[in-house]
Amino acid sequence: MRNYWALLPAIAICVGLLLLYAVPTLVNPQWTSSILGLFKQLPGGDETEEPAPLGPKQIHSRRMLAGALVLGALALIGFNVSLNREANGCYQVAKAWGAADDRKKDADPCVDKIFGAFLSDGNGEVLEDSQQPVPGYQVVKGKQPTYLKWIQNPPKRDGVSLVFGVGFNCSSDLKVTEADDKITAVIDNTEPCPPDGQIEVITIKLKKPVGDRPIVTVDGKPIPKIDPDLPSWGTVLKELATGG
Repeated sequence: MRNYWALLPAIAICVGLLLLYAVPTLVNPQWTSSILGLFKQLPGGDETEEPAPLGPKQIHSRRMLAGALVLGALALIGFNVSLNREANGCYQVAKAWGAADDRKKDADPCVDKIFGAFLSDGNGEVLEDSQQPVPGYQVVKGKQPTYLKWIQNPPKRDGVSLVFGVGFNCSSDLKVTEADDKITAVIDNTEPCPPDGQIEVITIKLKKPVGDRPIVTVDGKPIPKIDPDLPSWGTVLKELATGG
């Protein structure tokens, strides 16, 4: 899996340098003006005179600049945390749907390891004499899971009731049937699906809410319900702070 934490040392150096100037300037701009003046020399090699006191407008402008630098430092940290949250989260979601490890696919999981359906939609009649069970499903109530926004070819946001994650090689065989007393999902294939490093996420729009209807697969067996999603910002920041 791509590790964006590798960027952290470079970002830490940039943030440290920014704060080294910005924090003292916010407290007293005259300090940084005096300190920077020590590094200046006259053409003959003599040291410069003591810097003149800063006026109110200069103090204000330098504090504004220092504040902007602090915000820039926070933005750099937030950018790095965001990249890791999305990449690591997509990897974890794909694993929750049953994806096998694959070094090439794991390098950029939000693009290569898990993605929205390109051709599959769960519709169609069951044609084979025997089918394969569906490993899991996710119910969508109100707001969609966050990971659906970050994956390649994300599904449309409106009207999604169920989500199925199926190995890419078997995704076209997913068939979902809605009845008044149950919802049935099967893989319309006589052979079990082989392990797959890619998961295709198929969203289903039902005619009415799931309600109390069971969601079953081959032989009427209940399908395990899962609820994968990206980790929260609080979780990511906690892991960053604790090294977890």
